[in-house]
This record gives sequence, structure tokens and C-alpha cells, in this order.
Amino acid sequence: MSLHLYNSLTRRVETFVPADPARVTMYVCGPTVYNYVHIGNARGPVVFGVLAELLRRRFGALAYARNITDVDDKINAAAREQGVPITAITDRFAAAYREDMAALGITPPDIEPEATGHIGEIIAMIERLIDSGHAYAAEGHVLFSVASFDGYGKLSRRDTEDMLAGARVDVAPYKRDPGDFVLWKPSTDDLPGWDSPWGRGRPGWHIECSAMAAAHLGETIDIHAGGVDLQFPHHENEIAQSECAHGGKPFARWWLHNGMLNFGGAKMSKSLGNIEKVHDLVRKHPPEALRYALLSAHYRQPLDWSDALIEQSVRTLDRLYGTLRDLADVDASAVIPGAIETILDDDLNTPQALAEIARIGGEARKADSVADKARLKAELLGAGLALGLLQQDPATWFARGAGSGDDARIQALVDERHAAKQARDFTRADAIREQLAADGILLEDTPAGVRWKRA
Repeated sequence: MSLHLYNSLTRRVETFVPADPARVTMYVCGPTVYNYVHIGNARGPVVFGVLAELLRRRFGALAYARNITDVDDKINAAAREQGVPITAITDRFAAAYREDMAALGITPPDIEPEATGHIGEIIAMIERLIDSGHAYAAEGHVLFSVASFDGYGKLSRRDTEDMLAGARVDVAPYKRDPGDFVLWKPSTDDLPGWDSPWGRGRPGWHIECSAMAAAHLGETIDIHAGGVDLQFPHHENEIAQSECAHGGKPFARWWLHNGMLNFGGAKMSKSLGNIEKVHDLVRKHPPEALRYALLSAHYRQPLDWSDALIEQSVRTLDRLYGTLRDLADVDASAVIPGAIETILDDDLNTPQALAEIARIGGEARKADSVADKARLKAELLGAGLALGLLQQDPATWFARGAGSGDDARIQALVDERHAAKQARDFTRADAIREQLAADGILLEDTPAGVRWKRA
């Protein structure tokens, strides 16, 4: 089997071959930690987490880095507004980010570099860019000279005039050209700052990722991934500064970009205010259902986010976990089916993988022989494992959001209803069903008896 991935740099699907199969390298742009992230920010970590596990199965060794941006003007503004040091903001929201990603079943990256821990590497990279004529110092700032790099725009494929159109508005007087971007900027006494050859200051956003990727993964990495909204200017600028700092070596061999989430007919973004925070969603809905929803569309396409999508994901998982519950007495361990591997090898086609999981579940529900049940249960667990799904005990899934005391009360009512039916007291049995339904409890009559679940 060979893995095929769409490369945003070449605009085509290509067979993925790492530079060093003994150490595949992948860098994913992480959060700027000044607030809780919205669900759109979780799409990349979910889908590229699936890719990370696939790469480990294919090659056995992966160095996967996802950064934390912990110095930024938005962080500074939040700290100033609350009257606290920036670390009070960054520590809090970095911890919340890790907690929320874990709730979504996202395995932590191998490496989680923080920008403030790499100031030395950032300064050294800027010095190389100045020495090679690709950057210049001006009024306490250091700027990258876009005109010095002939390849600028090769990722986004934007026309130079289009890229500079917006930059011409209120051009800073210290810029040689409107499109030049900041590598280092001065800090006043009330802002975070570090000593540098150009005075006390702090790094620009773009240089951070280039320095951290080089420090941990090398000058050329196999895969760089992130949201399509980062393609320009962030990723375009990363390519320019990295390749110029490293003597023209390619920065990333594959570029992967996930599509945006739409909510209420518009792209989900903090600036529009139409966001749903992961921190809130994982407390209102089963986190696994949110993960399922994020995988329900191909990662390169936009995804329409809605309560209906979440509800459909819950119902689908109810059916799949119900299948596993019915097979509880069948002994089987997860085996990832070849069909699932083939589907994921085709540019991470998660919607088709979910359809295959549904097919396996349907076959498992119809299976008669013990051998078929064991085989299909193993395939269902393995297919789920490849996508980070179906790894809970079914009882845990169906008991979500409830304490043991509440579970006991519900089971007592279910038992009382059963006894009423046995006594042909159908009025009482119907009343109990209505009471449970009002509490959001659905009853399911099965050959093994009555089961209940939360709506």
C-alpha cells in the first residue's frame, strides 16, 4: 500500500515518500493561546492526528510537532486588560487547549515547542537572513525583503500585485517595499521583550514557526499542515524566510491544508463572532460525536457545522456502540481492515472510511455464526481505532453525562415498567415510558431485554 496526499504546493495528489523513512517529520501550526479555541481550530488537529497515526503504521517512526504561540499582540492585549503577566494568560489557555484536544481523542504531538522557548533560535535565523541580504533592520524593526526571494507566492499562487494591494494601505515608513513583513519588532517597557542585536523586542508571528520547525525537525521537513486560511500570508512567509535562511533548501516537501468550518452560512471566525468554543461543546455534547462530525467531510472541503450534524453523529455512534454492546460476549481484538487503510491512503478520505465503518456495523448486526461475529467485531473496533472512534466501553458511551445514582434511578423505573407489563398493568407501564421520555431516556426492546439510553 502507498499513501497518496494532496500537495497544496504542486496542486495535485502525489505518492508520499518521506526523505528519511526512518524519521518522518510533520509540523502542524498550533494555537495562539489567548482564549479558548473554537471548533474550527480543532479540525486540523483531529484530521492530522489521524494522519499521524497512519504515518506511524506505515513507517514506524514519526517526529510530529505542533507548536504553541505564546507571545503575540492578542496575548499582550488580554494580559493588559486583565492586569496580569502574559504567562497567566498563556499558561491558562495552553492548559485548556490540551484538555479540550484530549477530550476530542487527539493524541498529543511528539513535540510541542513554545515560541518563548526559542527566542535564541529566532534571533539566529534573523541574523542569517540579514547577513544573506534577505532582511534589513530599520527603526528597531527587522523586516524580510520580499523582493529578494524569487519564489514568493509559489504556495498561494497569488499575483504579486494582488498580494501587495492590501499592504499599500498605511505602509509603515520604515518598510522598503509594501509587502515586506516583520521578523522582529521593538517592545516598550510595558510589553514582553528580549534583548537582541536590534534592541529589546519580540518576534513577529511568521518567524516563530520557521525557527521551531528547524530546531526540532530539520531544515527540510516532510509535511507542513494547517488551515487553508494560513496559506497566505503565514505559510507563504514561512517558506520565504526558511528557504532564504537555509541556502535555498526546500522548507516543506508536502503542504496540507484543511478547509474551514461554516456556521450559520458564514466562515466560523472570532472576528465575525459566529464561533462555538470547543471548551463549551465538549461539556454540552459527547466529545466523540464532535470528533465524528469533524471527520464527516473530506478534510480539504468546507464543513457546515450545526446542531443537526452533532445530533446525527450521536445517533450514528449510538447505533455502532449498540452493535458492540450486542456483541459483548464475543471475544475479539481490534484489527484495522485493509479496506480502511486503502481508503485513508487515498488522501485521508475519512467520509468514505466512516461509510465503511457503517457497512461493517451493518454486517455485524446480521451475522449469525460466532466466527463471523468475532471477525466483524474485530474489524469494527479496528476501523474505529484508525479514526479514533469506538474505543469506549459501550456502557460508558450510553451512560454519558450521568452519575451512578441517576443510572440506578433510571434502571429502577425500567425494571418497574417491565414488572407492570408482566402484570398487564399497561397504564402504569405507559406512564413510566412517558416519564422516562420526558427525562430524555429512550427505551429499546431487544431479544436480551429492555435497554435504555439518553437521547
